[in-house]
Amino acid sequence: MLPTAESGVSPRRNPSQLSWINLSSSRNLILAYQSFGVVYGDLSTSPLYVFRSTFIGKLHKHQNEETVFGAFSLIFWTLTLIPLLKYLLLLLSADDNGEGGTFALYSLLCRHAKLSLLPNQQAADEELPAYKFGPSTGTGASSRFRRFLEKHKSHRTALLVLVLFGAAIVIGDGVLTPAISVMSSMSGLQATEKKLTDGELLVIASVVLVGLFALQHCGTHRVAFMFAPIVIIWLISILFIGLYNIIHWNPKIIHAISPLYIIKFFRVTGQDGWISLGGVLLSVTGTEAMFANLGHFTSLSIRLAFAVVVYPCLVVQYMGQAAFLSKNLGSIPNSFYGSIPDTVFWPVFVIATLAAIVGSQAVITATFSIIKQCHALGCFPRIKVVHTSKHIYGQIYIPEINWILMILTLAIAIGFRDTTLIGNAYGLACIIVMFVTTFFMALVIVVVWEKSIFLAALFLGTVWIIEGVYLSAALMKVPQGGWVPLVLAFILMIAMYVWHYGTRRKYSFDLHNKVSLKWLLGLGPSLGIVRVPGIGLVYSELATGVPAIFSHFVTNLPAFHKVVVFVCVKSVPVPHVSPEERYLIGRVCPKPYRMYRCVVRYGYNDIQREDGDFENQLVQSIAEFIQMEASDLQQSSLASSESQSYDGRMAVLSSQKSLSNSILTAVSEESDFAEPTIQSSSKSMTLQSLRSVYEDEYPQGQVRRRRVRFRLTPSSGGGMESSVREELMDLIRAKEAGVAYIMGHSYVKSRKSSSWLKKMTIDVGYSFLRKNCRGPAVALNVPHISLIEVGMIYYV
Repeated sequence: MLPTAESGVSPRRNPSQLSWINLSSSRNLILAYQSFGVVYGDLSTSPLYVFRSTFIGKLHKHQNEETVFGAFSLIFWTLTLIPLLKYLLLLLSADDNGEGGTFALYSLLCRHAKLSLLPNQQAADEELPAYKFGPSTGTGASSRFRRFLEKHKSHRTALLVLVLFGAAIVIGDGVLTPAISVMSSMSGLQATEKKLTDGELLVIASVVLVGLFALQHCGTHRVAFMFAPIVIIWLISILFIGLYNIIHWNPKIIHAISPLYIIKFFRVTGQDGWISLGGVLLSVTGTEAMFANLGHFTSLSIRLAFAVVVYPCLVVQYMGQAAFLSKNLGSIPNSFYGSIPDTVFWPVFVIATLAAIVGSQAVITATFSIIKQCHALGCFPRIKVVHTSKHIYGQIYIPEINWILMILTLAIAIGFRDTTLIGNAYGLACIIVMFVTTFFMALVIVVVWEKSIFLAALFLGTVWIIEGVYLSAALMKVPQGGWVPLVLAFILMIAMYVWHYGTRRKYSFDLHNKVSLKWLLGLGPSLGIVRVPGIGLVYSELATGVPAIFSHFVTNLPAFHKVVVFVCVKSVPVPHVSPEERYLIGRVCPKPYRMYRCVVRYGYNDIQREDGDFENQLVQSIAEFIQMEASDLQQSSLASSESQSYDGRMAVLSSQKSLSNSILTAVSEESDFAEPTIQSSSKSMTLQSLRSVYEDEYPQGQVRRRRVRFRLTPSSGGGMESSVREELMDLIRAKEAGVAYIMGHSYVKSRKSSSWLKKMTIDVGYSFLRKNCRGPAVALNVPHISLIEVGMIYYV
């Protein structure tokens, strides 16, 4: 059994304990407070419309006290079985190192079984502490089931399509929730102010929606602290209103907690009661946000907020509303506002309006989380991800998605103008997400937790029976607005799968067209061209081998840099990779070639943003590798077999370690960009011309940069071999000469022999997405002045 620090539950599930162990309790309380404004806004405002939606339609023929009691019993057990038992007790325990959502479950499965369709994983990735959930026995039914999933590519493709469908539905929720929340609050305003027309209310709703999305750039942290007090006041208000209604109208409603009232309900209502489950389902809309927003908070903070505050307040409110309706059946169309005592009507109305607006925040942040995960795992086009908190991983804002959601939400609000139709769409979307999440949870039980297939089947069958009843009722309302989430999900799923398929085909082309090392060795250390001073960083998605763009470059230009580094920036299926484990450094050719490889690894929840110090960290890591390699060869007496060690051995190197123990000394100086701190004679003519153009655009004094110059540490010179010293000096001189970034400007086209479907997918779909998303240089924050793009055509 591994020690707790490696395999225990706490380090994996609670990111705060990785860095702030002593402050974990206070931090969880703060995060629990923030979660009210981000996670529970939508779930806590459902009492505004649940009873009205439940009794609308054919159930109006059965409006009596017994039916009201049965409807409350259904709502109570729905809240207990789905949010409390399924999500709080089970699903939040299946987080991926603190990250939640459908893609978190999928990444867990990909790490414990070979289910990923991107073949860019390395053996070194599996050595990351966050990679494994715990010790794997590799025996029994769990192992056989894992091999069954891995055996056929169709199984992996089906899982990917299913997870993309679930992710697309969650993104669709981000469109529907703001529309129904804001329009519900505006309809309450119309009930109290007869002078406002439907058109005027729609204008007000549109303005509020625009303002809501405009607030998102402030970040989850700031938005949560602004919205949390509103939701807390709202929950306290509905708690006391519920208690008042129970005592004042019908205390016998407490007996309706018994599931016997559900049996009586269906015995009386029959098929009409089954169709009304679509309204009961709205009582748990927003539940998925507890899991999807887990990356913004912690599992403990979400559990505390729901179990201690949200769940009791909602149960008492629904109970009080049912007690009121049992004695006032005529107030069902306006059940919530009718149950409010006259003395507190206006304060509660204001709070309800604000809380309904806040409710849309839960799914907006969940949408950001799921899209970030899709993008990191290669299933979404390149986008700008802004991390709004320096301390809490997962708190993000995506500008492009934010404005697209706003446009679609306005289209839904203006197009439908009816909260009932939007509610039908929203209910169907939520139950589909729950259905998909349950399936992946069952796979996690077998593959990750390595429990018996019988236990997973029991969980899957039990939960699917419950959720299947609600799903069947929601599907009955597809013609009445339920088609919206299906259409949105279909479009998004096609776009995500096309991007994933095109990315995979492009990677396969690179993999099968790698440059032969025999060809490179035949050229000699000079590569048959002039090696000019400087470092050339050749970017590629390949983690092994030499990419085709390198041969394309050297065969068309007569010169290349003295030091060549093949850089691969990739995401691994873990939420976070620590800086100490980020860089993998290796050698591509024998020492005289001065060719290295650097694999930069990020988790799907990491900040993929360079701070301007990447070049210095890279040089320090390469110097550390050169020293470590020389030491290992000397100790192992393998110097004679040096030529056999290149392009295979990769070492994990820490830039922090390099700063303290490196054989290089860094001298930092802050200067104007135009100051000639490096002699121009050491630069190539290309770099000089690029520099002059940049200086013309940015006059002296406008731009300042941090320059770092390296030199060998005096204490390291004594016992250093001459070949190692020479290699390190070449590296230092190359760094001072300048760094150029070489990237492929690719055009992906299908082969002439491809089927018409593949041609449509690659030539139309994938090409459109690549042209309308951020370029790789922008996504990787490559300085434009140092960028060299090599045109390549990929026939896939």
